[in-house]
Amino acid sequence: MKATVLASGSKGNCTYLEGENTALIIDAGLSARETLTRLECAGGNPELIEGILVTHEHSDHISGLDTLARKLDVPVLATQGTLWEFESKRNPKSRSKEISMIPLKTGNIFEFAGFRIKPFSTYHDAIDPCGFKIVQNDSRFGFCTDTGQITEKMEAELFGCDAVVLESNHCPVMLENGPYPKFLKERIRDKKRGHLSNTAAGEFIKRSNGDIGEIILAHLSQENNTPEKALTSAKTSAGLSVDDILFEVSLQDKVCETIRI
Repeated sequence: MKATVLASGSKGNCTYLEGENTALIIDAGLSARETLTRLECAGGNPELIEGILVTHEHSDHISGLDTLARKLDVPVLATQGTLWEFESKRNPKSRSKEISMIPLKTGNIFEFAGFRIKPFSTYHDAIDPCGFKIVQNDSRFGFCTDTGQITEKMEAELFGCDAVVLESNHCPVMLENGPYPKFLKERIRDKKRGHLSNTAAGEFIKRSNGDIGEIILAHLSQENNTPEKALTSAKTSAGLSVDDILFEVSLQDKVCETIRI
């Protein structure tokens, strides 16, 4: 497999995962046109895409989903709660144009297009948010963003992966001293419904003890974080395992380098 984060951040999220003969999109928070433009820049092949996985229903993850799914003529795969929310948010003019939707259940493996997909529950202020562990042959890919915490149950899915897209949303000091109102700061810090801080991401990396081949830091806040702070925190937390893990930082306005899994 190979993976490319096409965009990551509060203005739109999208990742391309290509396997032997098929491919998936994870989240569609860019316009369909922008997604396909970035996909071309990354050397991806839209003809290989068999489906779009969705982590949750917030606009930075689904704003381009309706158009993209219809344009590619592929199904949307997500938890039932996410699918219900997506359907309710569809433009009334678009609802007459049917989209195939496949409900996923967290904890259960779903075989699709040559991939073994296992969604797992995450902690965010959405109806039924999830991350994914995706396996093809001996390659294992983890995807975990938009979560206030990572539990042992989530770690069991992510440890041992060849590559993981991992949220590293904010620097706690920058968030505390930044311009956001108090209620928003509390929401971001909330372990049950918020976002993973650099510190929390670092603690996860430390606990992994080098049992992840490559980590792509994702969903960085443009107001409360910097790529340098996120990367420094991650590498420092890796400790003696720092040389065993490759690190990348995904950005909002730039396609991330493609990684081979």
